[in-house]
Amino acid sequence: MKLKLLIIGLLLSIAVQANQAKKMDKNNKETATLGSGCFWCTEAIFQELEGVEKVESGYMGGQTLNPTYKDICTGETGHAEVCQITFNPEVISFTDLLEVFWLVHNPTTLNRQGADVGTQYRSVIFYHSEEQKQIAENLIIELDKAGAWDDPIVTEVTAAEKFYKAENYHQNYFNQNKSQPYCSFVIKPKQEKFRKAFKNKLKK
Repeated sequence: MKLKLLIIGLLLSIAVQANQAKKMDKNNKETATLGSGCFWCTEAIFQELEGVEKVESGYMGGQTLNPTYKDICTGETGHAEVCQITFNPEVISFTDLLEVFWLVHNPTTLNRQGADVGTQYRSVIFYHSEEQKQIAENLIIELDKAGAWDDPIVTEVTAAEKFYKAENYHQNYFNQNKSQPYCSFVIKPKQEKFRKAFKNKLKK
């Protein structure tokens, strides 16, 4: 709870500095691309947020053209597993998305989330605008300065590149495979913790 309050306070401060409260068309859409370990976990979390219109699992940040999941699993393509999130900034801001991002994974473990190890599981924010870049970089500085975690944040902040949508069976994975062991023992507990922390941001 202390960490959540700290992050919320910093996010609100940075949002004001970045002039987040600008008028936008309600039909306007923005994109956020985030990597926080296995994309099955990331997708299951962000698709429940009010204002998020679409979440697609895929790959970004590597050198191999048209990579497959088999390629990614070697850890040699340079890609990260990510979720590309289409959201309505009139309902939920990029700052709100980062609030969730920071609290649903460990941004201090290099190329690892729990038992998932490899560069494909790195913590990364692929920004789509200078504003997104500034918000992310400022937040990392402030969180490290405040000692939000015992270890320094290793999250990458880098410009968005070509997004390769993952194979169809990866899309909406958790909802279609809830009895699968990874879903039951890894994703479900994380989802339940998220729902308690962000119940005011969930879709009705």
